[in-house]
Amino acid sequence: MQAFAYSNPASVADAARAGVIDGAKYIAGGQTLLSSMKLGLAAPDALIDLGAIAELQEISVSGGVVKIGAMATHAAVAAHAGVQQAIPALADLAGKIGDRQVRNRGTVGGSLANNDPAACYPAAALGLGATIHTDSRSIAADDFFTGMFSTALNEGEVITAVSFPVPEKAGWQKFKQPASRFSIVGVFVSKGPQGVRVAVTGAGAGVFRASALEAKLAADWSAAALAGATVSADGLNSDLHGSAEYRAALIPVLAGRAVN
Repeated sequence: MQAFAYSNPASVADAARAGVIDGAKYIAGGQTLLSSMKLGLAAPDALIDLGAIAELQEISVSGGVVKIGAMATHAAVAAHAGVQQAIPALADLAGKIGDRQVRNRGTVGGSLANNDPAACYPAAALGLGATIHTDSRSIAADDFFTGMFSTALNEGEVITAVSFPVPEKAGWQKFKQPASRFSIVGVFVSKGPQGVRVAVTGAGAGVFRASALEAKLAADWSAAALAGATVSADGLNSDLHGSAEYRAALIPVLAGRAVN
């Protein structure tokens, strides 16, 4: 691993100032960045550790919104009584990410900023119509995810929190790769302030909404409404874990289970 500078700012403002330095990268839980550095796939000149910024770890439930700080760990979200009561599907998703070590290191903001095409949190954000807050603006989930490992974040922009509107109903189902525990296909469904939403992760180059399934569930919120539904395999992933056609077939099946 190459040499790099390291800083541990105590505030978002300090982190933002450090982030404008060429070659600097923010580090949250380090689940992806550190591995990439060890493999020589990333070589930042400086790491800005967000772990000491207390405000980024806060979780609150108020006014029909669950707001989660960017540095809240998956384990903290899964164990939070307010999240469990307001959006049980979100707590369930957080509690099934990776293994115990990953859940105690990985963070909400880190997952969203990385936007791995098989990650769980992008499906929750898109499936609930969340808003991603940064040090300079707020971005709707529909506008945030722009492609594989790509987001609308500008260079040096810091995610500070994510606001999830509390839905009337929501569910999450994940068909996982047993070794990595990433999603071969994961589906998050919800019915609430943002309408009916069905978000899919693991199946394609990035998280996406399944509009045909949304239309069926908007007319009839039931697993039966998805009986016989199909999703096109065009553009979906095909690898040793499953073909594009296999993933396409899984999407409506998992969506029906999530509704149940």
